[in-house]
Amino acid sequence: MDEERALYIVRAGEAGAIERVLRDYSDKKLCEGIFKVLVKDIPTTCQVSCLEVLRILSRDKKVLVPVTTKENMQILLRLAKLNESDDSLEKVSEFPVIVESLKCLCNIVFNSQMAQQLSLELNLAAKLCNLLRKCKDRKFINDIKCFDLRLLFLLSLLHTDIRSQLRYELQGLPLLTQILESAFSIKWTDEYESAIDHNGPPLSPQETDCAIEALKALFNVTVDSWKVHKESDSHQFRVMAAVLRHCLLIVGPTEDKTEELHSNAVNLLSNVPVSCLDVLICPLTHEETAQEATTLDELPSDKTAEKETVLKNNTMVYNGMNMEAIHVLLSFMEKRIDKGSSYREGLTPVLSLLTECSRAHRNIRKFLKDQVLPPLRDVTNRPEVGSTVRNKLVRLMTHVDLGVKQIAAEFLFVLCKERVDSLLKYTGYGNAAGLLAARGLLAGGRGDNWYSEDEDTDTEEYKNAKPKEELLKPMGLKPDGTITPLEEALNQYSVIEETSSDTD
Repeated sequence: MDEERALYIVRAGEAGAIERVLRDYSDKKLCEGIFKVLVKDIPTTCQVSCLEVLRILSRDKKVLVPVTTKENMQILLRLAKLNESDDSLEKVSEFPVIVESLKCLCNIVFNSQMAQQLSLELNLAAKLCNLLRKCKDRKFINDIKCFDLRLLFLLSLLHTDIRSQLRYELQGLPLLTQILESAFSIKWTDEYESAIDHNGPPLSPQETDCAIEALKALFNVTVDSWKVHKESDSHQFRVMAAVLRHCLLIVGPTEDKTEELHSNAVNLLSNVPVSCLDVLICPLTHEETAQEATTLDELPSDKTAEKETVLKNNTMVYNGMNMEAIHVLLSFMEKRIDKGSSYREGLTPVLSLLTECSRAHRNIRKFLKDQVLPPLRDVTNRPEVGSTVRNKLVRLMTHVDLGVKQIAAEFLFVLCKERVDSLLKYTGYGNAAGLLAARGLLAGGRGDNWYSEDEDTDTEEYKNAKPKEELLKPMGLKPDGTITPLEEALNQYSVIEETSSDTD
């Protein structure tokens, strides 16, 4: 707002308008004054004070419009050490200035379209990556990394072109993955395996915030990564998936921070090509294998199903594979179900991830089947009644949100190897009807994907109750209007159509 416009409104005499215009006008003048001060050689403490005021003012879009210029953006880039060509980040006294400048840039880029365009012109994404490389292995500047990553996330969120630039030109995938490795202090024991200290301390608040910002930026960089075309891409995604496995097995400073950390890890895993998710599970070491064998021998002989899954020294084991990360994902899913709200945003990502993992990786599917759909012993209660994971998922199959009920049904269908008879055994016909109708499987059969044949898991309780299930079967109308089993009705209509065609 220029001075003439402000004076006109003041002379008009409307009290509310006068107060508003004076406040906006004074804020704009204050912003302009701050930028004029920041170009001068002033003490660091004065720079920080000016930037703190500017950060507050930059939350107001109206104030930003007249002061968002290329010159002012360059002032902030210089103060944030984003224009530095040397490798020095040694003056600790300058760190507060760098952090406050990055905070101001975050607000300005988020609130100003002009600033977003200037970010492209000034090649801000490349400058942010350079700053990250200077400080990626230095833990004492976590605040700088955190707000650098936040600004990188905002730029990649607002500009699809920057996502491509980050992925290919700036090598954002390995760079951001290394930032995560540093935040988690990962020590590799094999190409895609890291050492996990279950008794170690939780992540610090600063490390957790830094990791969350890196996960969000990586999500934008990889959002279109559905296929892997080169071996180098496959390797990078496997390394990232291994880092995310590590992320799932550690905790933050609080329960809420841990959930936020794991939620962002789940979102990012959804972008990883499914062929690279095999690193979420890993073979046991020789010591772990010996411990598992001892534990199996200790189980009673009648606990055959339980022998498949063993918990030893905080390690979830199945078929000789470490399943800790998958178990964490399953527990995360159940917690999201128990929340009872925001299913589409909070639940569907992890359900989709577990579904795709189960479809592509046999050991993961068999482990999840063992956990979610164990041998059926309770045959007296309806499938949706109860507090088990199976009961909760079956209830979701009739949820009012179409997307939620579809993915819940799909997950259970995949665990049943897309066999209709197996799905009906665990969920009941009424709960499964929606999925079966959508796939044209109301009369029985199986889905399009092939799965290996497993041994029969029917319990004696289910075998005794199974004949009674024949009381409920899909029905249809015959041409004469009488009710008959659906398959027989369809056959009769087929005969009529063939007869009609012959007559023609």
